[in-house]
Amino acid sequence: MAHKFVIEQNKAGEYVAKFKYNAEIIFWTEGYKSRASALNAIESIRKNGPDAPVEE
Repeated sequence: MAHKFVIEQNKAGEYVAKFKYNAEIIFWTEGYKSRASALNAIESIRKNGPDAPVEE
């Protein structure tokens, strides 16, 4: 599967959830103090993302 979520630590030591397609980062979240918070962000995206409207 080419699409995946990855949790990484940034230079500030915060956890960031990134959505990648192959090696390209499509989007990322803000930095979180805990890995669990980054996982919660991923779950929120999975739950709420499919029905999100598109604005132009």
